[in-house]
Amino acid sequence: MSVRTIFECPTCHKAITRPLLPLKLDQFVSREDRKPLVPQGFFAINSKEYWTADGRFVVNLADLVGTKRHSDSGRLNGCCGLDGLDGPNLLCVDGHEVGTEKSDCWMPHAAVLLESVIGVNE
Repeated sequence: MSVRTIFECPTCHKAITRPLLPLKLDQFVSREDRKPLVPQGFFAINSKEYWTADGRFVVNLADLVGTKRHSDSGRLNGCCGLDGLDGPNLLCVDGHEVGTEKSDCWMPHAAVLLESVIGVNE
């Protein structure tokens, strides 16, 4: 049985994800536009083949908790969702930057968590 990980804001330590399992080596990410990159309930390690956005872990948007969109509207660009090309656009409930939502129509959907985000085993 794998250990679940909860990701937290590095500043205030509030949870920003549900408990998640690491993606297994035999599980694949989806590269299909408008579909989740990572299955719900799992996280993957970001490699540049997934996203060029800075960040170490990639999670399903449905697994985010305690997050909100950035207050800087310049970070919220996209046509059908957020393209994530203008810097981190996700904040924890206390307003600290925690990641980048990528949810536009021309890409698979996911949140790329910043390198500084903490993973705590459950």
